[in-house]
Amino acid sequence: MKLLKTVKYIGKMELLSGLSIQGTNNDLNIGGADSEVIKNPITKMPYVPGSSLKGKMRSLLELRYGKVGSAGKSTTPCKCGKRDCFVCTIFGAHMNPNAESAPTRIIVRDCNLAEESRNLIEKLPLDNGNFLEEKSENIIDRRNGTAGSPRVMERVPAGLKFDVNIVLQIFEDDDEKAMKDKVDEALNLLEDSYLGGSGSRGYGYVKFEGKWE
Repeated sequence: MKLLKTVKYIGKMELLSGLSIQGTNNDLNIGGADSEVIKNPITKMPYVPGSSLKGKMRSLLELRYGKVGSAGKSTTPCKCGKRDCFVCTIFGAHMNPNAESAPTRIIVRDCNLAEESRNLIEKLPLDNGNFLEEKSENIIDRRNGTAGSPRVMERVPAGLKFDVNIVLQIFEDDDEKAMKDKVDEALNLLEDSYLGGSGSRGYGYVKFEGKWE
């Protein structure tokens, strides 16, 4: 199989509500957030892992086209590996090393804060140098209507933007337009869904702006 070319989707992802993609927090900070967002260990800036964006795009397309198993019982990604399966062709056949659809066509880069958002942060009058928000949440006791089990969630605030860089590898016999259309559709579905955790509570509402190059 011959690689003919690569095409790129270059754009921005704007947060319309707070985003929480959790990192690993090994420190217990008194008064700090119970769940911290993932950050670059050097710059301490939050970013969106390419794996998180790719996985959500894939899962939404699988739900849209009934690729989640019989009667929706399967919770694993599609692994049929058939050449005519656009999910396996674009995103890869899950744990199927002998898939006829191989190789995986899509590459989703980590999304770093856009320059305009970094410049905005630098201009903010931050007392402690932290622009992230800490959102307090509780579970309501249905019997007496009181709040319990308080927790503090760290979120990347709405209004910030991240750079998006998605690459498609186009091999001979591939339908370039069809694959681009499916990526565009996945991003549109994501705008109507959410990215990261706690989406049913309003987190992870995003908007994409970009173009193919």
